[in-house]
Order: sequence, then structure tokens, then C-alpha cells
Amino acid sequence: MLSKQFKKELLKTPRGTRDLLESDLVIFDEIKKRAEELARYYGYHKIQTPAFEHADLFLAALGDTTDMVEKQMYTFRSRGGDHLVLRPEKTVPTMRAYFEHGMQSEPQPVMVYSVGSCFRHESPQKGRFREFTQFDLDILGEDLAVADATTIRMFNLIFKEIKIDATLELNTIGDKECRPIYRKELVAYYRKHFNQLCKDCKRRYKENPLRLLDCKEPTCAELKQKAPQMIEYLCDECKKHFKSVLEFMDTLEISYRLNPYLVRGLDYYSRTVFEFIVTIPPENEKEPARRLEVGGGGRYDYLGDVLGGRHVPAVGGAFGVDRVAEVLRQSADLEEYKGQPPRVFLIQLGDAAKKKSLYLMEEFRKAKIPLSQSLSKDSIRGQLRIASKVGADFSLIIGQKEAMDGTVIIRDMDSGMQESLPFAKVIERLHSKLKSVPFSKRMPKAEFSEEDLNQL
Repeated sequence: MLSKQFKKELLKTPRGTRDLLESDLVIFDEIKKRAEELARYYGYHKIQTPAFEHADLFLAALGDTTDMVEKQMYTFRSRGGDHLVLRPEKTVPTMRAYFEHGMQSEPQPVMVYSVGSCFRHESPQKGRFREFTQFDLDILGEDLAVADATTIRMFNLIFKEIKIDATLELNTIGDKECRPIYRKELVAYYRKHFNQLCKDCKRRYKENPLRLLDCKEPTCAELKQKAPQMIEYLCDECKKHFKSVLEFMDTLEISYRLNPYLVRGLDYYSRTVFEFIVTIPPENEKEPARRLEVGGGGRYDYLGDVLGGRHVPAVGGAFGVDRVAEVLRQSADLEEYKGQPPRVFLIQLGDAAKKKSLYLMEEFRKAKIPLSQSLSKDSIRGQLRIASKVGADFSLIIGQKEAMDGTVIIRDMDSGMQESLPFAKVIERLHSKLKSVPFSKRMPKAEFSEEDLNQL
């Protein structure tokens, strides 16, 4: 038999997850809607990949030494013995789909976007969850800097559209020609400071020294300030490519800050990398402002070589919808994210009126008239209060008499004026009335007096 404590725990979401209620989802849906509209307008096509993939796909693509592989991936064995993983990010599945569905034979580049849940076993904190929603953009089959610029511009436009003030940071991490030279210089620098490195960075020093620049531990963060910079070791082709990216930024009037220590956390990146940062004001004077990454990405020209044995130059990026929504809650007026409230409220009194109301509701849906109701209520006072609270322009009132006569009372919630019409003419009349009352941010109406109620 289950203990009371155990039963109590069963009624909670697992650590690092949460339920999204209506107040959350209206913001989530609006963020995704605006991002998708922009992506479609600029020529991206939607793709949806499974929530789980073969574990070896990510092991090959991300590298054994990344935090995502070492600490964050949710791996499991299926009943059939397959070694699977809940997808921790969306770029790798997109490249897998590119090969599986023969997209390399389509006109290049292939531009796709996707949105859905990803899963990482991270330490839960504000704005970070173990299941989170990611919006992803990718351009596959293009090596020109215009693809990098297009990707960055898309994120810049999306953040502007959803009214987030984000700062762009840019860097280049070279390619297979010039990065090995830089790697040697980086190793030589950190060899002198090995004992000062954190435990994870001592391991990274041997396995993937470039990721030493990605560490957030205070001592390691201080050490990297004097570390060699990749831009000093770039080959001519990488210099040319990055210069072109920056020229596009200037032409598009996109402000940016060069960050020579930006490397991103995944092995498949090459050349251009970028992040969009939001500064969160401190909650009190004693705390410093927080830097919060809301989106990022870069070029991943070697991912195709690893997964499909074919070179596919590509660039992409992603942002976390959960994190963006959290920033919006702290910094923006969310009225416009709440959607259009119902302009008409249906009030019914008695069983016969309820039956007529159910019929009318479907007619209003077909006529595309936003409608709200509370069919479980019988009190006219209670229903009028709800109509007032939601800010409806008009109430439709059906009592026992109206149900028998086949009529509806239309009440103007501002003036209190009423008229009675047959069912067949209500929709036409409401369309006319709604056009004459422009929609605005509706405010709750005043409480009704006994005199008002007696008139009904």
C-alpha cells in the first residue's frame, strides 16, 4: 500500500519539469506563432523529427567529451534492445533527416525550421527545465557567408518581433585547416595554469581544450581572459568568410559585439558562432545584473561528414521558448500576448435555454464570432458578473420565454440597451454591432445594480 508521502510525491511533476497552464501557453503559442510566420516568409519549410533517436547518432555527432553527452542526455534501452536517447537538441536530427529523405538531391540550400520538446538532465533553475521547447532554424547545403548572415538576421528579427532586447555576440572558431594550430597554442597556455583549472577543465584540457573557453567557473573564466584568441590564427579562407559575415551585419545594420572566447558547447561547430544575450536587471541592489543566453548557433560544416559520410556545409541556430517566455514575463507588457478576449457572452436561464444555447454556440463558431459562456451557472447575476469581468461588448440572454419563442436578447454591456431578435437574425445583427464597436483592450465592466437586473 502506498504511503501518504509517496502519494503526495506522485501528484507532483518530476524534478526539472512543469505543467504549462493556459496563462503560460498563450505566451508560448504567440512566441512560436511569430517565429514560424517569419520563418515561412523568409523561405524556411517546417520539419518535425521524433522525440527520441538512436543514441549513437548523438554520440557520433556531439563528441564524447561534451557536457551534453557526459551529463545531460537521457538514454534508455527499448524492450527490443535498441539504445535510444531523448533528443537533447534539434540540429543533429535535422541533419539525419536531410540524408534519410534524400534532401541532398533537392535544389540547395535546403532551409528548414522545427519546434518541439528537447530533454537534458541539467540542474533545474529559473528559465531552465529538463524538458524544454526549442525553436530551430537550419540552412543546409550552403557554404557562403550569406547563409550565416541570413540565420543571424532571422534570430534578430524574431527577437525584435517578440519585443526582446537581445545583444548579438559573434566569433569564429576556424576550420580543420587552422584550428589545430590554435589548439596547440591554447594547450601551451593552459599547461602553465593546469593546477588552477576546475575538475571538469582538467579533463577537457586533455580531451577537448577548445571547451576550456566555455567554462563558467570563476577561476577558469578569469584564466581565459589572457588565453590566445582564435582570430589571430585563422587561415586566409576563414578570415575571408568571417570578414564577409561582419560586412553583412553592417549592411543589415545589426549591432554586434565580437567575443573572442565564444566557442559554443558542441564539437560540430566550425567558423561562425553566435549568441544572443539578454541582460536581466538584479532583483535587489546587492545582486549583479545577469547575462542570459536566449539563443545561439553557428556553422556546422563537418556534421554531415560524421553522420552521412558526405560534406554538407550548413549553418543554424535555436532559441529556448521557455527562456524567452521567462524574459518576456520580467520585461514586457504581456497584454498583447493574451489574445483577443471574447466579445460576446452567452447567458442562459433554465434547461430549455441551455439546450438552445448549445445549438447557438456552434452557429457562432461557424460564423467566427468569439464567444464565451458559463453553461453550468443558473444565476443571471453570476453570469453577468463573468461577462463583465471578461470585458465582453455584448451579452446574449436566453431565458425560458426566449427559448420557447425562439428569440435572443442582445444587451450592450456599456450602455445597457437591449433588443430582442429571432434566432435566425442574431448572427447578422451581431456582425453589424461588432463592426460598429472597434475592438480594443477591453476593460472589466461596472458591477450591475438591482435596477439593472430587474430590467431583465
